[in-house]
Amino acid sequence: MEIFFGAFTSDWEQRRAALLHEMSSGLRRASAEEELRKRLKQIGGAGGGGSGASRTGDGWQGRMSPQARTPATAASRPMQTRLAAVAKGSQPAVVKMASYGGGARVGAMLNYVSRSGELKVENENGKILEGRDDLARVRGDWDHLFQNRAESRDIGSFSVDIAAAGFASDEASHERVRSTLTSGFGDRRYAYAIEKNDDGSLTVEGLVVLRSGQGERLTGDSKAAGIIQSRYDASAAGREAEAKFLFRGYGNGVEFGASRLRGLVDQHQDVRNDRGQSIADEKAAGDLVQKDWRGELHSRKSRDVMHVIMSARAGTDVAAFEGAVRDYLAHQFAGHRYVFAMHDPASDPKEAGEGGKRPHVHAHAIIAMKSDAGDRIETTPAVFREWRSVMAEKARNHGIEMEMTDRREFASPPAFTRTQVRPVSREGRTEHVGTSEPAQARYDAKRSGRRILAASDRSRKYAIKVQETWQRIALASGDHQTVAYAAQHREVLETGLSTMQAKTSATVIPADFRSTFRANLATLQQTVLEGEELREMLRVDFEAYEKKVETALFKLERSVGAEDRAGFDEVASLARDFVNQKRELVDLYEQRKEALAEQSGEEPRNEPRDPAYDEWDAAVAKHGATVVEAGNAALIEIEHYREGLDRIEAGEFSADGKEAMQSGLNQAMERAAQLAAEGNSYLQEVAEEDPDLQRAIDQAEAPDRPDEAKDKVSSNVASADEQQRELPADEDDRQPADNDARQAHELASTVEATHRLQDRLSKDREAAQPGGEMTRPDPAQQHIPRLEELEREQMEQRERDRDDRDR
Repeated sequence: MEIFFGAFTSDWEQRRAALLHEMSSGLRRASAEEELRKRLKQIGGAGGGGSGASRTGDGWQGRMSPQARTPATAASRPMQTRLAAVAKGSQPAVVKMASYGGGARVGAMLNYVSRSGELKVENENGKILEGRDDLARVRGDWDHLFQNRAESRDIGSFSVDIAAAGFASDEASHERVRSTLTSGFGDRRYAYAIEKNDDGSLTVEGLVVLRSGQGERLTGDSKAAGIIQSRYDASAAGREAEAKFLFRGYGNGVEFGASRLRGLVDQHQDVRNDRGQSIADEKAAGDLVQKDWRGELHSRKSRDVMHVIMSARAGTDVAAFEGAVRDYLAHQFAGHRYVFAMHDPASDPKEAGEGGKRPHVHAHAIIAMKSDAGDRIETTPAVFREWRSVMAEKARNHGIEMEMTDRREFASPPAFTRTQVRPVSREGRTEHVGTSEPAQARYDAKRSGRRILAASDRSRKYAIKVQETWQRIALASGDHQTVAYAAQHREVLETGLSTMQAKTSATVIPADFRSTFRANLATLQQTVLEGEELREMLRVDFEAYEKKVETALFKLERSVGAEDRAGFDEVASLARDFVNQKRELVDLYEQRKEALAEQSGEEPRNEPRDPAYDEWDAAVAKHGATVVEAGNAALIEIEHYREGLDRIEAGEFSADGKEAMQSGLNQAMERAAQLAAEGNSYLQEVAEEDPDLQRAIDQAEAPDRPDEAKDKVSSNVASADEQQRELPADEDDRQPADNDARQAHELASTVEATHRLQDRLSKDREAAQPGGEMTRPDPAQQHIPRLEELEREQMEQRERDRDDRDR
């Protein structure tokens, strides 16, 4: 259905209609959802379920945008035709996404593309823009298409002057510095270097993550420095030594932080992090930001424009390639504002040593992500494939032999991204170094042309199809060069597939191998994609959905392995992007209600409040928030094991896991009883209606025989459970559960426990902070799962109790 946006009189109606049109047709949802499914499948093999869309060889066609679903001539070319053309000398189509940027960066991007106005730039209407004046007008012409969202301030550069004091050693001075910084910054991550002054004072320079673990984000300016200064002055460290805090700047993202930290390492011999660990070199600096700080930044950057590069081999006719690029942009980005410029080594004013005069002809395009009609460009892997297909078609129309290719057809290694490497030399072909060990390995593999087969099941099936195609080309072609080329790639794929098969058959996987991780991964996918069905929902419904996603992410993060850490970060980012889209829809519906209320002269009606919130607030008012939250966490754990036993008794799962489930229930009951015995009034109240819990509490309160009481708790819980559940006579004859059943059991238990937690927990309430202590919050990314808070509070309580007993 076509939407005529001019029919809507107000801005919010137009934006709402555009958003609904995008989501209903797949335009908006395809990017986040397709990428999320891909990453879920890559890191755990759990993606791809629960969507209802039909799966095809190239993606989730039911969710693609109309651009991705509309096949170009190149997309319909058979694989054998494409590969045979490549074997005869056709060049691959190269269309690369170089970067995204906010509206504020349009001027800088245009300046780079036009070589500071020295190259001609052509816009979507075919008009030639020459000189700085024409380029400067582009920013104003496109301004209405930009969201103009400010980038988040992620990392701040600071300096601290610490008054003179006698330090016995260098280590003593480092301890004093860390004490000072921690008193001011709290739990924020930081890195620093020390300079000793002649008068005995210390000057500290460093970087700090501006977002705290509780979600407070400092602004990295004089106002933030005042907040930190007042916090330090009120601390114990502030009474021991005078210190002056100052912020010198701030920046966005991992790339900024890694660059500034590497600069700090270059300037100082001894740079350390907040744990006192040395940052010895640039590689360690990059690893610290990429691996340790990335997950705490919750970075946000506007995507108003994108920078796309189209390349051809050296020696390609420049005029023909320029015509192909012009036709490609007009076809693929019809309705969008864009400009492009050709970089021809013969006419490039930039010297080779500065990164210019590249041997191959290429074009740079700056494209507005949003069209005048409100449509946004999608950038999923399936869309990128379509871009290359269209580029190849337009090039052939201009006499350039070019084909769309897939790296799996040649066993090529995956490409590296601009965040995984940094340039070290622009002489000729730009040389890079990786920002981490995995990134360096990926870069080396790509530059050396190492043959790598993608390991997923879908890619393996595709590789088998490609191998057969190369075989047919070798048999059908009469050209010796084509036959040799096809035979070479067939052998590469055959060797890789054989090696992959040998590894698979030789690997023995235990029945419970990473079952918790896979279950949590599937839970996350199911939870995130519940938002597909949400349309005109209440704010309270959305907040419950958002908290459910954050809890699922928390559970997944706890079970993720080191080798999957990078994949988890991508999944978390995509999941939160998906939730942010739903937030935008909720905002639009609220604007609609306000507008309708204004037209009718009525006050907007308050939405109904979930009764669960009233129950929670009543319990908090009676017992206190900390007591209720700790008790609620213990009850959720008990219910988890009880329902697991119920499902085993009902025959839904095998009885093999009953012993472990019963043991878990005993331990959970003991922990709850211990909390109640230590004075948790909420648990004591609940125990009045739970005989098993009451017996456990009575035993835990027995002062003379703690060991015997513990044994009685376990035996009483077990006997009560046996009385409530009569096992079938043939229970012992059941077959052991296979791996799938165990995974399904864990998945079901995790999902239901998470749902119960969401039903009990109240709205996301910000912890009360001292006046003026924090700056504007970052609501889209600051949610700390309540489960984590509960565990931390319980651990602190146990440590305090242990200290009391020792005294």
